[in-house]
Amino acid sequence: MKRATLAAVLVVAAVLVAGGVWAVLSNSGQAPTDSGLPTLYTYHIVKTYPHDTTAFTEGLVFNNGVLYESTGEYGSSSLCRVNLENGGVQKEIFLPSQYFGEGLTVVNGSLVQLTWQNNIGFIYDKETFGLQGNFSYVTEGWGLTYNGSELIMSDGTSNLYFIDPTTFQKTGQVNVHDANIPVTNINELEYVKGDVYANIWLQQKIAIINPQTGTVKGWIDLTGIYQSNNPDDVLNGIAYDSQTDRLFITGKDWPNLYQITITPKTSS
Repeated sequence: MKRATLAAVLVVAAVLVAGGVWAVLSNSGQAPTDSGLPTLYTYHIVKTYPHDTTAFTEGLVFNNGVLYESTGEYGSSSLCRVNLENGGVQKEIFLPSQYFGEGLTVVNGSLVQLTWQNNIGFIYDKETFGLQGNFSYVTEGWGLTYNGSELIMSDGTSNLYFIDPTTFQKTGQVNVHDANIPVTNINELEYVKGDVYANIWLQQKIAIINPQTGTVKGWIDLTGIYQSNNPDDVLNGIAYDSQTDRLFITGKDWPNLYQITITPKTSS
């Protein structure tokens, strides 16, 4: 999303670990339950990859062995095809300077990209990046994912919106909550085995959400994975590789990419 203000940084100082690392998460076979308190997870780094430190990551998606990335910032927002192994950009187009790129997903042969405050999304050919069309929405655009039948979108509030991928009309919404407390600042999204994984802006943790009820089933604590003096370089960007059961995680301007596994935290 937008760059963090000093006031926002001070408010979240206790929980913010601003960073410069891109991560890749692989499930450990643990299935979060949807009853009682959320399951708390920690991580283990399996492998480290490089990432472009000029990529202000807003959206990430892995499809058929290919990694795609949406970056933000006015005047430099882009859509990229990225080499997972070396972090190199294989193909890139830039958005007009009035647009701030946001969430990204793949729907069949198309890439769908949101913008932040312009109330417009763009549809591209997945191979050529040729513009196929656009659509509008009334909220801000933050995160975006696809569950196989509907787009799921966040706007920085505690809501998730369901959108028809053909008409791009809203078909429903849920409020995300941990127990009875709304979870706000929901950012980049990824659909993983029936759940929605969501970055929370300015925090180093990922929510695991039941998209039918909005219940937070689990929290992945990524505290300490990377630290930076720049408060804008926050954890953001999730993409799941269903073929190899890997979940990719990135941050804004982060220099490396990680593959990690997650395990439930144990009480001391």
